[in-house]
Amino acid sequence: MNLQKVTFQNKEGQNLVGRLELPVNQHPHNYAIFAHCFTCNKNLSAVKNIGKALTSKGFGVLRFDFTGLGESEGDFEDTNFSGNVEDLVAAAEYLKKDYQAPTLLVGHSLGGAAVIFAASEIESVKAVATIGAPSNPSHVQHLLKSGIEEIKTSGKAVVNLSGRDFTIKKQFLDDLESKSLPETAQNLRKALLVMHSPQDSTVGIKNAEEIYIAARHPKSFVSLDGADHLLMNKKDSIYAGEVIAGWAQRYVEIPDESNLKTKHQVVASLDAEDGFTTAMKVGNHYMNADEPISFGGNDFGPSPYEFVSAGLSACTAMTVQMYVRRKGWPLENIEVHTSYGKSHAVDCENCEDDTAKIDTFHREIKLTGNLEEKQIARILQIADKCPVHKTLHSETQVITELID
Repeated sequence: MNLQKVTFQNKEGQNLVGRLELPVNQHPHNYAIFAHCFTCNKNLSAVKNIGKALTSKGFGVLRFDFTGLGESEGDFEDTNFSGNVEDLVAAAEYLKKDYQAPTLLVGHSLGGAAVIFAASEIESVKAVATIGAPSNPSHVQHLLKSGIEEIKTSGKAVVNLSGRDFTIKKQFLDDLESKSLPETAQNLRKALLVMHSPQDSTVGIKNAEEIYIAARHPKSFVSLDGADHLLMNKKDSIYAGEVIAGWAQRYVEIPDESNLKTKHQVVASLDAEDGFTTAMKVGNHYMNADEPISFGGNDFGPSPYEFVSAGLSACTAMTVQMYVRRKGWPLENIEVHTSYGKSHAVDCENCEDDTAKIDTFHREIKLTGNLEEKQIARILQIADKCPVHKTLHSETQVITELID
């Protein structure tokens, strides 16, 4: 599976629970750690979406619950911002020991501030990305305003945050006030990406400006225009993840994918321990083939017959569009839906018995455009003339040779 439940210990020996998500080929080129927002957890939809966007670009992503939150052990009231930073360092040590040292840290809201502090303590980290981060950890105090006085006078108070009650102690406030993010950002000396929404009503856009000004180059800013603080719109979190993945690839080392080389059009490579998950180079493109879980695979890519069906669908669409363009017909769009299966060979002259079956590709075509009936009929005829269609109907030869 490309999503694994993992457990590691924090500085105090308490178990922290996370999810490690890997790219489809199970071989990430780099690892990233995601730090969630204040009182959030690893399962926030935005966190998942950002993680998936990163894994789609080859990163492995560890997202976990800070001490006292979600599935992790510990009491939240005994935690503080410094503890969050220590948890991130512990997560990095875990990856370094069991997988590969992380090169990218991503943090949301207060988690964004935490990754800036943690990055200064994690040597392997080359790039840091923040989303809606405060320019100083003490900014979070405005969320506690209903209990600030009680915390200062009584030492602690129960504060309602997003519909849930949390006990906040004075040591939490003292720890926040002791941190200076601008100074840490200035001395970070690692690539920094600051992402923020101008419409963020929880952590204002001014915070992004202060972080950006304090940091040294290389640094970048990307506006998440229209997004709310928690990135509740799926499109916003996916966009953020895709931007981070593209940006980070300028600063982390990406192994050359050209380890698959061939003089042919396609090469497929499968290691013994990878089951059916097959690495492929098709022309200049890298992809994976696999079998579905029901067949003992991991479903990390199309099956071989799905690739054949895909070739038939694509070839049909291309052939038809090429023809109608030459004719000047008003075909706006063509969809070719194809599936493969075995059908009873009722009319097969060479069948030895009644149970014989033949390979069958079922193709359905949807046409969009103001076409005449004669044009539609001709298009369906042209569909049968696509090169892949002809190959499937012709006598085909496969020559196999052993090479060194």
